[in-house]
Amino acid sequence: METLQAIALLIIFVLITGLMSKRIWPALLAMPVLAILISLIAGVKLNDIFEFVIGEGSLRLAEPMIISMFGGILSVLMQKTGIAESFIKKGAELSGDNPLVISVVMFLFIIMLFTTLGGLGAMIMVGAIVLPILTSAGIGKLTAAVIMLIGVNLGGMFNVGNWSLYMNALYLSQEEVVQFVLIMFGIVFTGALVYIIIQLYRDGFNLSAKNIMTNLGVLVVLAGAIFGGIQLYNSMEVNEDLQHIVTLASDIVFYIFLAAMSGLFIHSVYRAFTHRNKRKNPMHWSAIFTPIIPLILILFFGVNFLSAFILGIAYAYLITYKKDNISTLIKSLIEGSAVVLPAVILMFGIGWLLVSVMGPDQMSEEYLLATYGTTTWPVRDLMIPIVEQIIPSTGIMFVITFTVLAPLALYRGPLNVWGMGFGIASVMMAAGMPSGAILGMLWSVGQLQGISDPTNLQNVWIANEMKIDVQKILYNTLPYAWIFALLGLIAAAFMYF
Repeated sequence: METLQAIALLIIFVLITGLMSKRIWPALLAMPVLAILISLIAGVKLNDIFEFVIGEGSLRLAEPMIISMFGGILSVLMQKTGIAESFIKKGAELSGDNPLVISVVMFLFIIMLFTTLGGLGAMIMVGAIVLPILTSAGIGKLTAAVIMLIGVNLGGMFNVGNWSLYMNALYLSQEEVVQFVLIMFGIVFTGALVYIIIQLYRDGFNLSAKNIMTNLGVLVVLAGAIFGGIQLYNSMEVNEDLQHIVTLASDIVFYIFLAAMSGLFIHSVYRAFTHRNKRKNPMHWSAIFTPIIPLILILFFGVNFLSAFILGIAYAYLITYKKDNISTLIKSLIEGSAVVLPAVILMFGIGWLLVSVMGPDQMSEEYLLATYGTTTWPVRDLMIPIVEQIIPSTGIMFVITFTVLAPLALYRGPLNVWGMGFGIASVMMAAGMPSGAILGMLWSVGQLQGISDPTNLQNVWIANEMKIDVQKILYNTLPYAWIFALLGLIAAAFMYF
């Protein structure tokens, strides 16, 4: 009987994954249906499906759902107040006319913006400014498109809503997630600089070695210092006295930040009600810090994710304060929540699937034994013997297996985190694969999806805007993204095996 049930589970997994990959069934429907079907096949009681798979599963990812909503609000507010547009235009002013400098500065500004921005609307708004700036400097349309895509992908690595999703789904701490994200960022950032140099050369620019070293060497060192400092700050072990000093200094800086916000608000109100403001109200220079404020608050001051976003929203509103602009904030609250609604609905399905595979958090062994004759969840009992034979048990096999399977993250395939990725992850976790290794695998193979996938809305829009075939972006970026995935998997193998 158990053998037949196990076979039925595999058939259902393959069938629904295939339907999603072929885009016959959207993940929004496929995930919850799969969760219910595998529970029924494994013999889970109907009342337990309602109580735990649906009830507890709907709240399983409540934290990332709410954080995503506030992230969406900040994203829309930055667009409506003109912060994002001003941010990019300021970058263009600083870039001069050197194509390499223009490419890298725009690339850095895109990364910073998309630590906070999200959604196709934000992509269109930023792309409508950035892409013409790049192409007007003589940079090829394909090169400009990919600079935009990789920048958005790298910015997304520091979107704390994504961190929360992985933390809740894989039972990881913030430190564990940040540790691997920093490594993955370093890999992709360095590879992106190599890509820009190669593509500019192919576009016909004569780049000297001195020019390259001068312009990029400083950036690499600066990026390494910043993100190395973050990692050192998060991982250092200090004695109690030094820890007290560090904590006190952090608190003092945080209160200075709050005082600065208050001062900027007063200044903004003054500007809003002066006669000069009626003629012209240029945005205050400090608005450029808006995209990275939540990130700084979380990494350096240990502020709660949700609180950091609320402070970021408050900062964006206050620094751009104008008379009667409360309607802008209200519209941002509504539209920002609506922008992330598809992702939130998908998280409901992911939560159902996680609980259906892993089992409820609060179910007692006595109840399981009395109801199912075993102290473990029925779905896990069926899946573990099969999956244990498939998942890699050594670092070398981990790297080889998922490097070969990395293209399955494309075209809404089974390793796509916004498809069946977390479903596969839950099965691997149930079979004993380290959560950190699963994190490393999803982030690594996710580079193919984030940069190259022709089914991404941003890829389709950018290809259409640049008048190039979306498949051309895939062919151009796939070798780079695959190498990024390989290097990320190697790093994960050293860390978790």
